[in-house]
Amino acid sequence: MTADVPARQVSTVMHVRCPDRLPEELYRQVLEQLSGLSPVVQALPPTAALVELKGALRYHGTDVRRLGEILRVRTLSRLGVDVRVGIGPSITVAATASGQIDAPGGVLAIDPDQVTDWLGPLPVEALHGIGPRQAEALREYGIHCVGLLAAVPRDTVQRLLGGRAGRTAADRARGIDPRPVVPRTLPPSASVRCVFDRHVLDGAAVRAALLDLVVRLGRLLRGRDQAARALTLTLTFAGNSSWEKTRRFPEPSAHDDDLRALAYQLMDAAGLQRGRLSGLVLKGEDLIGAGRVAEQISLDGAREARLVAEAAIDRVRDKFGPGVIGPAAVFRRAS
Repeated sequence: MTADVPARQVSTVMHVRCPDRLPEELYRQVLEQLSGLSPVVQALPPTAALVELKGALRYHGTDVRRLGEILRVRTLSRLGVDVRVGIGPSITVAATASGQIDAPGGVLAIDPDQVTDWLGPLPVEALHGIGPRQAEALREYGIHCVGLLAAVPRDTVQRLLGGRAGRTAADRARGIDPRPVVPRTLPPSASVRCVFDRHVLDGAAVRAALLDLVVRLGRLLRGRDQAARALTLTLTFAGNSSWEKTRRFPEPSAHDDDLRALAYQLMDAAGLQRGRLSGLVLKGEDLIGAGRVAEQISLDGAREARLVAEAAIDRVRDKFGPGVIGPAAVFRRAS
């Protein structure tokens, strides 16, 4: 399989699986590495992505397996992240292939003329898109592998799994999947984090850390001329378990006042009692340009005064450094 073989005879869809629980910052960097291979990248958060390689084969002058190996070398050497890369003539085959690779990483490329023979012996639950309940329903009727599923009439599969789900499963078992790779990036976000030196209980220290994150995130957003439509708070506990919740703002904002109010609501929603925290992450989600935020006429003089003070404090920090005014002083001065 080489780059000068006609595209219709070559598998050109790449499905990439990153390690589970990969931090979003690293996931975004993996997407940047994919963009170095091809301009057609579809993010599948939180840890997967699709790449269309048709143009990349001609540009790089190599075959798809080699592109997969190049990607692994780049993510390992530059990010310390190994990936599982499946390549096939369709999204279903590529995603099924990546799922058959043992962690931490590897490359598995399936040529178009290998699809039927390769899919056939796989257990039905290995076919991308078949969930545990669907696999259980098929097994109850003796359909244990993808080859048997492909041999069953479509109407029968529809009766077993339901109309649309049955049609989709029957087609994909036969390697039929016309879906294209649609370029899609992650919505922009900005995050700040705090890691405690030792495990702490919810209380003054945690609230002070959260307030510091609010001020840091607000300054970061305003420095980028962005506003957040939503806020996500992630709490990490002793033992590495975590809690996460997202809430949306009534109107997009980058102001400390609004960030603080919603951050405190999220913290209260966690209902902490004796949980020992090891860290906090505060993330502004679904960002837009600050110029797109409508300015509301306000009759709240105190709020207007706080916004004026916020702008002045930003200028002071830009000139003398972020530590010149602490977060507690910001809200005492603005109140």
